[in-house]
Order: sequence, then C-alpha cells, then structure tokens
Amino acid sequence: MLTFSRELVMREHAGMLLWAFLVGLSFPVVGWLEALPPLTLTALRFAIACAGLWWLARRSAGFWPAWRTLPIYGVMGLCLAGFFSAMFWAAHHATAISMATLYVTVPLLAYAMGLVLGVERRAWRMPAVLLLGACGALLLALAEAVVKGGSFRFGRGEAVFFLGCVASALYPVISKWGLARKKLSTSAAVRTFWSLAMGGVLIGALGLAVEPVGKLAAMSGKDALVLVYLGLGSSALTFWLMQHATAALTPGAVTAYGYLVPFVSMLLLFAQAPGTISWIWLPGSLLVVLTIALLASGRAGR
Repeated sequence: MLTFSRELVMREHAGMLLWAFLVGLSFPVVGWLEALPPLTLTALRFAIACAGLWWLARRSAGFWPAWRTLPIYGVMGLCLAGFFSAMFWAAHHATAISMATLYVTVPLLAYAMGLVLGVERRAWRMPAVLLLGACGALLLALAEAVVKGGSFRFGRGEAVFFLGCVASALYPVISKWGLARKKLSTSAAVRTFWSLAMGGVLIGALGLAVEPVGKLAAMSGKDALVLVYLGLGSSALTFWLMQHATAALTPGAVTAYGYLVPFVSMLLLFAQAPGTISWIWLPGSLLVVLTIALLASGRAGR
C-alpha cells in the first residue's frame, strides 16, 4: 500500500472537511428547487459539473481513457447513478429518519468492501473509529427526529435506499482499487470528469424512461441558477475533493466525513432556529468530532 507524507495527508483531511461543509450546505439549497423531475435534474447537474471540470481535466495527461479503463469508469458511474436513483425513489417511500439512519452504514460498508479488494488495512482501530462515528451520526439523526418529528422503520423504500448506500460506498473503493493498480488516471479532475459523465448518462437515460421530462419547461430562472450552483459548487467540487482525497486516504476514511454532514445540518438549523439548541445534540456532536479528530491524527489506521 502506498505511503504519503504527513503534510499531504493532512491537506486531504482538510479538503474533506470542506467537502462535508459543501455537502451539508447543498441539502437546504436543493429544497429551493421547484417540483421538477429529480433524475433529469441530477443528469443536468452532472452535465454542468462536467462542463466546469472540462478545462481542468482536458489539460491533464491521460484525459482520454484507454478502452480497458472504460468499464471501471462505467462501474463508478453506475455507483453514482444507483445511489441517486435509489435516494430519489426512496424519498417518496421511506421516512427521513430511516434514510439518515441507513446512511451511517456507508463508511463501514466502504471499509468492508475495501478489505475485500485489498485497499484497506486489516487493523482493529479503523472499524472501531468508524463505528464510533456511526454512533455519533445516528445520535444526531435521532436528535433531529425528536426536534422535527419522525420515526424509524424498514420497508421496501428503506431496502432500496440501503442498496443505494452500498453503491455510494463502492464508489471510492473502485476509485482506490483502480488507482492502486494504475488503471485510472492519476488526475483527480480526470477521474471525477469521467465518473460524473458516465453517471450522468445513466441517470439521464433512466430519467427519460420514467419521468415526465416535459416538466422541465416549468424551470424558472431561479431554478436554473440553483442548478448551476449545485453542478459547479456541489457536484464538481465535492466529487473532485473526494477523488483527490482518495489517492492518499482509504475509502473508509474518505466516506467517514459523511458523519459530519448531519453535524453541518445541525449548525444550519441552529442558525435558522436558535430555539432548537439543547443538550440533546451534544452526545452525537462529541462522538462525530472525536471520530474526525482520530482520523486526522492518523491513529485510526494503525
């Protein structure tokens, strides 16, 4: 397994902190969009992201992938398509607390699949730290459920969303596997571009098949601006940060920053409704912050 300088590793951890902030911020922004076809909107969002990455990726060596690497990018795109498709479908068939609870499994799934593909170290500390973070994120989800209302259940919608979580966890694992075997470009921009392009094509094809695409005609100027922001500021930048970190960090460590997303959402909730601040948020917050501190210190991988 490749080793990297401490400075580089810390820089990637800092990048993933920015990733968590951007992802946490994108959830309320998505709510600004009108009731438009979600899969088609995601395909457009990915297309905008690819357009923004084009100038950076095009200048990198090995921009055009070899034929033998196309299946790998196809699997990565399928992971993105699988997660977003499952998320949008489950949003109408599962409770928010159920989805938030299931999503905390992603880092542990990524670690397990990383072990199978040989891109994770067999050490007890990493799964222990990931489990700690999962407990913290779960406590934050439960606190939000107490404040906003909601309950956990496991039905067809939750089962589909869990499959989406598996696809999400597999994305950085395949990226790390391809990098370790020199099958993918060393440029994070190139890897991000082609995985988003493949995912966008797959999601777009599914959207054309199952959604009333004609509703896009109702898109307002505000919707278009929000979509451009999500494409450039969320999709392009966040997936680039994830791909950049994947080169130096393990899949489990990269996906563990997803535990910070409910923490960021909590801070946004406090800013909008200060009356929701209470001790109920403290246990989960402390566990999540401790998890990230352990990951950044390098102790989790020993």
